[in-house]
Amino acid sequence: MRIHPGVRGFVQAGSVPLLLLVAAGTAQAAGPDFQYVGRDDKVHGLTDPQGCVEAKGGGHKAVTNATRSTATLYRGPGCTGDSVAVLQPGAGGQIEPYFASVRFSFTAKAQRP
Repeated sequence: MRIHPGVRGFVQAGSVPLLLLVAAGTAQAAGPDFQYVGRDDKVHGLTDPQGCVEAKGGGHKAVTNATRSTATLYRGPGCTGDSVAVLQPGAGGQIEPYFASVRFSFTAKAQRP
């Protein structure tokens, strides 16, 4: 699996996880469109995700959204419970404490307020 630059900077130093933010270039690398580091400390990736998707390993820490969709992260499985964060296409960041599922919604720029 090719690791997105925004997730690649995740380093395990002793028992304390660190996230080193790495600026993503304008060129998109081949690989998963949505990546995150799980609570299991493994990098997980989704290619062309649509609708509601479970976050295997429990989403936590670094997240990148290289899809063309808005990604809404939810605390509960099945896109239920509180919304933890909303990542626009091309966005990324650190999510705490965790998320269990993600809903991918395509919205054209002309439809956004």
